[in-house]
Amino acid sequence: MKLYLLSQNEVSGYDTYDSIVVVAENEEEAKNISPYNKDLSEVTGSYDTWVGKDNIDKIKVTYLGEAKEGLEKGVIIHSFNAG
Repeated sequence: MKLYLLSQNEVSGYDTYDSIVVVAENEEEAKNISPYNKDLSEVTGSYDTWVGKDNIDKIKVTYLGEAKEGLEKGVIIHSFNAG
């Protein structure tokens, strides 16, 4: 498993997420993880706080390194802009 930083500026302002760090097998799997720890490909509609599956190409992915053995796929930490 690998660590990825996901960031986006498509949805911004108060009460939005601007970035998350996730554990995933690859970049494509990482892009499909939302801050809510749900798979974007399985979500209908869009979020008001993060890009929806229709704008997944707007997510910037940065590879951070190898994840510690035993960590499961999903969100490690997120950055939320509370209003």
